[in-house]
Amino acid sequence: MTGLDADTGTTQRTATSGLKRDISGRMLYLFILGDVLGAGIYALVGQIAGKVGGATWAPMVVALLLALLTAASYAELVTKYPKAGGSAVFAERAYRSPVVSFLVGYCMLAAGVVSASGLALAFAGDYLSTFVDVPSVLGAIVFLALVGLINARGIKESVRANLVMTMIETTGLVLVVVAACVMLGRGDGDLGRATQFPAGTSPVVATFSAALLAYYSFVGFETSANVVEEVKDPTRTYPRALFGALGTAGLLYVLVGTAASAALPADELSSTTGPLLAVIDATGVAIPSWLFSLIALVAVANGALLTMIMASRLAYGMGAQGLLPAVFAKVLPGRGTPWVAIVVTTGVAMALTATGSIATLAETVVLLLLVVFLSTNVAVLVLRRDHVDHDHFRAWTVLPVLAAISCVVLMSRQTAQVWLRGGIIVAVGVVLYGVTVVVRRGRKD
Repeated sequence: MTGLDADTGTTQRTATSGLKRDISGRMLYLFILGDVLGAGIYALVGQIAGKVGGATWAPMVVALLLALLTAASYAELVTKYPKAGGSAVFAERAYRSPVVSFLVGYCMLAAGVVSASGLALAFAGDYLSTFVDVPSVLGAIVFLALVGLINARGIKESVRANLVMTMIETTGLVLVVVAACVMLGRGDGDLGRATQFPAGTSPVVATFSAALLAYYSFVGFETSANVVEEVKDPTRTYPRALFGALGTAGLLYVLVGTAASAALPADELSSTTGPLLAVIDATGVAIPSWLFSLIALVAVANGALLTMIMASRLAYGMGAQGLLPAVFAKVLPGRGTPWVAIVVTTGVAMALTATGSIATLAETVVLLLLVVFLSTNVAVLVLRRDHVDHDHFRAWTVLPVLAAISCVVLMSRQTAQVWLRGGIIVAVGVVLYGVTVVVRRGRKD
């Protein structure tokens, strides 16, 4: 097909960039799965239980359905325009406004960096304290430095590391389910808790309130849009990997959430920052605490690695588009990795680790991503009039419409504090864009 004919070698660079097509369909599936799985379930299932009681599976299902709506829009646009930059590229084509394109790309970039900061704090928290007691911010900074080094090493090396870590973190979730089944099999635990909502609350209201947190457990699939220039045969590969990974993650989340509720009451789940470790301990199954803590650390580390891959590739794409200084588009000779973008995004993530809690950072990430998702879902409809000369995935029209509505509904559920934090982040982006424009005009003069 036109536009894909040049992708004949696993190490051949694309015709329009210095990036290499080294990611196969299986690697992409595990890339997306590894980015979706992680701190969202390992760290937040307790907070979800605090909102919805034992019925943790309900907001998980709602969040999965909402994520699939937006995923359909990404599948169409990514296969239609297989370029690094993701949502920023889509916004530029749809709205023909450099300002809008920059803000969409910037919100995506900011969400990735903020998310990596939250994941770094999760890494340096209770799970790490099983092995060594260090200040959380210091541990987070050292951790992000190591992630940056792996990222700079190369996309193939990064994705290979993801393959190993994804298998480990998936094994951890399976262990939770198996341990809970063993517990129930010997007559302990209470599966009936999985249908119990907090007393005096509406099940519908509680479910949708918890779905906002559960939604964070599914975000990460959008990361893959920013490595599409490094994917082999993206038109055929991308939709399969995207929907397959989300479906797998959704199934695991429902099983794990149900297992956690069966093993522990909601108030005990919500009172710990290591809820799945508490579940393992409660089952009485002979799984050492240190082993499961190690698995949880790998899960969080994997999410941070993939998030920083996305952030650096997005910054690279925006640099190539002139939305950020051109230096962001520089790649490391021989490695083909955007080293300037990696250094800057890693440094900002380090600084953000001292600005908020894991929950606050997670809610801010969701708000920023909802802005991006709203833009992308509308862009699908706008760009239907733009025809390309190769085959691509096409979503049913009703899906992006419903997806856009879902974004507005979820945004309306955010607190004033989160809106304030998000507003400040966007304001910084506006200033950055203004400086970039002024510098660019000065060079022309």
